[in-house]
Amino acid sequence: MMPLERWLIELLLNFVTREELNAFLRSPQNTAMLVGCLIAVSGALLGVFLLLRGMSLTSDAISHTVLLGIVVAFLLMTEVFGLHGDTSSPWLILGASLAGVGTVLLTEMLYRSGLVKQDAALGLAFPLLFAIAVILVSRYVEDAHLDEDAVLVGEIGLAWANTNSHCFANCESVTVAPDHEAAKFARQCNNCRELGISPRDERAVFSETCSNCGEYNPAQAWSAGLLEREPVLVFFPKSITVMLLLTLLTLGFVLVFFKELKLSTFDTGLAQALGFRPGALHYALMILVSLVAVGAFDAVGSILVIAFFIIPPAAAYLLTDRLAMMLLLSPLIGGVGAYYGYDLARGQLFSFIAVADGIAVLNRLFGLSLPEEWDSSISASMVLMIFILFLLAWALSPRYGLASTLIRRANRRRVFENQVVLAHIHNHQHTTAHDIELNVDHLHEHFRWTERKMSRVLTGLRALGYIRIIAGSAELTDRGDRQVHAFRKTMLEAHNIPDLP
Repeated sequence: MMPLERWLIELLLNFVTREELNAFLRSPQNTAMLVGCLIAVSGALLGVFLLLRGMSLTSDAISHTVLLGIVVAFLLMTEVFGLHGDTSSPWLILGASLAGVGTVLLTEMLYRSGLVKQDAALGLAFPLLFAIAVILVSRYVEDAHLDEDAVLVGEIGLAWANTNSHCFANCESVTVAPDHEAAKFARQCNNCRELGISPRDERAVFSETCSNCGEYNPAQAWSAGLLEREPVLVFFPKSITVMLLLTLLTLGFVLVFFKELKLSTFDTGLAQALGFRPGALHYALMILVSLVAVGAFDAVGSILVIAFFIIPPAAAYLLTDRLAMMLLLSPLIGGVGAYYGYDLARGQLFSFIAVADGIAVLNRLFGLSLPEEWDSSISASMVLMIFILFLLAWALSPRYGLASTLIRRANRRRVFENQVVLAHIHNHQHTTAHDIELNVDHLHEHFRWTERKMSRVLTGLRALGYIRIIAGSAELTDRGDRQVHAFRKTMLEAHNIPDLP
């Protein structure tokens, strides 16, 4: 990944200075927002297909069970091969991918046995694998970043600190050996632990060791004061590199296989008949979900990453029925939620509404004593912000939103009430019961409505020009008569009933 970072830095340096680039990348806010947006975009693109395939909870299972692959690879690296335990290591990514695919295989094996349903098979597979992972973390992973808190919410606020340094001038590496002028020595007791004695005991045997010997890259050498000239350095957060690669990989996968993904999502049988191999696409999709889950593991943990797969596509699904538009809206919703989620963690909703003021209002109105200081997890705030955007889509969607649904129901109820009254007038006008059935003062009694409701309906019908009131009785106008016949014809056609002459 270092060559990619260096190429990207060289590209960016054509537009900004090194100082400006370092200032941007060394900002916790900028790095957290950028990493959060990349996670949201890659997760949302894959989440669209998971949602349409009815597999949203598969992302939940995979995001849990990739932990097993991470832990096993981590233990192999540190305990077996003696390597440094880096959570962005390719070995951990490989282990997570294998665990994700293993989850899908185990789920399908249980389902195809015919003994359990698919949702039950998923519920059996991932708790088992996740439980094993948690036991391994709590028992064998100590004094490392890979702990229970990191598993839950990640540490996206510290992503700026985990960087690779790239040197562009004065790039001198330094090797500090015991004979180096900067070497520092410390005495170490060789037998204190073995004999269980204090270093002050006369039996203690000491040896001198070099405490700072080793290889220093330019950044480390300058920080340790081993260089006279400051190297020209650019620090690039590792999380940005990992998530940028995964986002580009996800975007490329969706663009290249869009037609195949679309067909296999909506008609698996036809896709198989045309030779598109939906099974291979399915496992490729699961591998990508696993990769994104482990790439996001360091930033948002294995739990909250589920929201980045599910909530943005669910919000986009409320706004459009077109797959292409869903693939545009879903990453946009996720990215906006991640961007404003950082501000929410600092106590600002959409950057201008103070959360503390809202809590203070609740305390005054309801006599509560809630703490008014707002200090929350950044990754959790991003998820909360994405969910707020989902609520807005759910409430304001022009087709499926709460407001539009209530309006449509009100309109259908109004149309029904109008048609019932019009039909009643049509059936009784010009009959001997005209004065009794159509008297506006008693018309509500025939429907068992309130006077207020009947008055509202009659007012609306008069405004539409469907009825007129003559001598206290309701009558249809010519327009109202045409409306009754048109509605009657529509209903007969809808139920395939021939109209009588």
